[in-house]
Amino acid sequence: MDLTESDIQAYAGQRRKMVEKQILGRGIKDLSVMEVLSRVPRHLFVNSSLQHRAYGDCPLPIGENQTISQPYIVALMTQVLDLKGGERVLEIGTGSGYQTAILAELASHVFTIERVKPLVKKTKELLEGLKYKNIVFKTFDGTYGWRDQSPFDAILISAATPSIPKSLIEQLADKGRLVAPVGERESQDLIVLNKNGNKVMERKIGSCKFVPLIGKFAWSEEE
Repeated sequence: MDLTESDIQAYAGQRRKMVEKQILGRGIKDLSVMEVLSRVPRHLFVNSSLQHRAYGDCPLPIGENQTISQPYIVALMTQVLDLKGGERVLEIGTGSGYQTAILAELASHVFTIERVKPLVKKTKELLEGLKYKNIVFKTFDGTYGWRDQSPFDAILISAATPSIPKSLIEQLADKGRLVAPVGERESQDLIVLNKNGNKVMERKIGSCKFVPLIGKFAWSEEE
């Protein structure tokens, strides 16, 4: 995908307003997260017919029964991972690639898994067009994780799961952090998990609604 600087810089004013009103205004304090959100061109991660709505306070459809998350939720989930720049991060559910790009700006390496092949092809092309060099893609059932690349300093699950798969907890490094929407298919709690040796601590940081995580250790397509 050939992207020009004007493609990337379009909607710069809306990005600034998004950060001021939706992100800073709701208590996000991580300056690096806010800086990245003000820079990454969210409008390129949605269909052209929806670009004028890309910086609104809501999720948007991206096809294949998937969505791009509300900007605030992206900011909140990223903030709790507390990325400092040297981390290896696992993302479950590449989707539009917007969250992937945010993670890639803040971590050393991002390993992202998506089960929907058409999304993988489209998103990989976009992220490569944006010159990201630290993202590795895999088309697979994300509930298995990516064992041969583990352990991960942080894991982000970007779809709703009835519980956090044990396979992912096992692949989280000691002192690592995991964030995921956990609950029923129609509503979830946003849960942060911290791993300290053999101890796993969980805390709720809010309510949310994500599309379901389909896989061996989450929901089945038939449910």
